[in-house]
Amino acid sequence: MNFNRRKFLQSTGALALSSVVLSGKAASYFNIIKRPVGVQLFTFFNIIDDDVKGTLTKIAAAGYGEIESAFSKKGGYYGLKPKEFKALANDLGLSWKSHHVLGAPFKMPAGAKMPTMPDGKPMVIPPMNNLQDNMQQLVDEAAEGGVKYLVCANTPTGTMDELKASIAVLNKTGEAATKAGLTFAYHNHDMEFKALEGGKVPYDLLLSETDHNHVKMELDLAWAIKGGKNPVEMFKQNPGRFPLWHVKDLDASRENILPVGSGTIDFKPIFAAAATAGMRSFFVEHDMPKDAFASINSSIGFINKNLNV
Repeated sequence: MNFNRRKFLQSTGALALSSVVLSGKAASYFNIIKRPVGVQLFTFFNIIDDDVKGTLTKIAAAGYGEIESAFSKKGGYYGLKPKEFKALANDLGLSWKSHHVLGAPFKMPAGAKMPTMPDGKPMVIPPMNNLQDNMQQLVDEAAEGGVKYLVCANTPTGTMDELKASIAVLNKTGEAATKAGLTFAYHNHDMEFKALEGGKVPYDLLLSETDHNHVKMELDLAWAIKGGKNPVEMFKQNPGRFPLWHVKDLDASRENILPVGSGTIDFKPIFAAAATAGMRSFFVEHDMPKDAFASINSSIGFINKNLNV
């Protein structure tokens, strides 16, 4: 579906089907388009700061309806204030649903190397605020921007001491976010599924020791699968806890990220369990792609053709 038709349907309320009874082909058609496809802007980390409006314009033209913001080399919200970024997104027909922040000051894990950019050089991370040191500021900015979700993108979980400290920060942030009218969530990588001393798995403790009333989960499907988990089983074990997803694909080695539908992940049973998960929005993401726009066009083509979202 092209962008103009999506905008028309939304503006006329055609997607609000709760009071409309449909059948046959019409029901099938509207069922396909009832949830907008979102994209995580980290996919465009290498290019978005050079042309924020142009990047968002191309995202909208590709058929995406929702965005989740992340880190910017310019700082803040791609060099803009929260309300300025929201206005820009809305003018282009995009709904700014969610924003990523760090849980603690950024540092590379022991023995890890900075991801490589397409030009072969290590990625440069600009100074960023974090929940450990700047929690209330980050909550207030997200509320000012009018997003629905604030998400912790990453936090230390490599030792039990780090994990306990991170859980305390997440619980504190969750309470503050709720007071500000936001929903707070935690985004995983695969490291949270690696057992620590005593066999304790960080993600299990993140689920059990954060307050489910204030801390939800944004499940990165690919990282969870790489970590040895089955997303559908996770949803069954913690129904309603996963309002947000990240959607990317992996090759057979589980080492290389690919556009959705071009790898080895079977997304159909995962999306069939969306109600159990409590999923409200999902965001296509491709970390450091060689061609971000080719990737998102490939991904949305597969999603629109193959997944009942």
